[in-house]
Amino acid sequence: MTIERVRPKHYPKAEIGRRGLALGLDFIVVWLISSLLGSGNIGIQFAQILVFIIGWLVLRVVLVYNNQGQSLGRWAFDLKVLEVENGQVVGRIPDLQALSKREAIIGCGALLVAVALTNIRANPTAILLILPLAIDCSSAFSDTQMRQAWHDRYAGTFIVSSRRGYSLDIKVKRLLDNVRRNVRR
Repeated sequence: MTIERVRPKHYPKAEIGRRGLALGLDFIVVWLISSLLGSGNIGIQFAQILVFIIGWLVLRVVLVYNNQGQSLGRWAFDLKVLEVENGQVVGRIPDLQALSKREAIIGCGALLVAVALTNIRANPTAILLILPLAIDCSSAFSDTQMRQAWHDRYAGTFIVSSRRGYSLDIKVKRLLDNVRRNVRR
């Protein structure tokens, strides 16, 4: 009897652009819902912040946990979040604790971006509130092997391409190609 070495399953790395678009779609959905509670006054509004936090947790933790690792944005761009153990991607969805740690970090950055966008007219220096999210996500550019941002490293997660989703990026590319062909004619 011989022992065969089983090769670990390969999970395709997600492109950083698609990851950014998925995060942006999730952010826009939660931000629009929370901005409906705004009174139009300048400054920080605690009702908006509370709704943003609850919406973010529902969309990025509860939905992901119950939807095979996909939030609305990740579903739209064919991505999914998986767990990492000892530097190897494991083919399972992270538990609620890991997802909560991950989304607490990126959610704080997204909340600061929402506050910056809400108050940019009154205080142009509010644009500096984008820096924490940019610093967090920029580490994915320097990590060529795993493409993990800091929130991914801390929570032990990894974003992979998925076959299950809406393929919004592919559909938009096809639509633009059709428009270009029709314009040339």
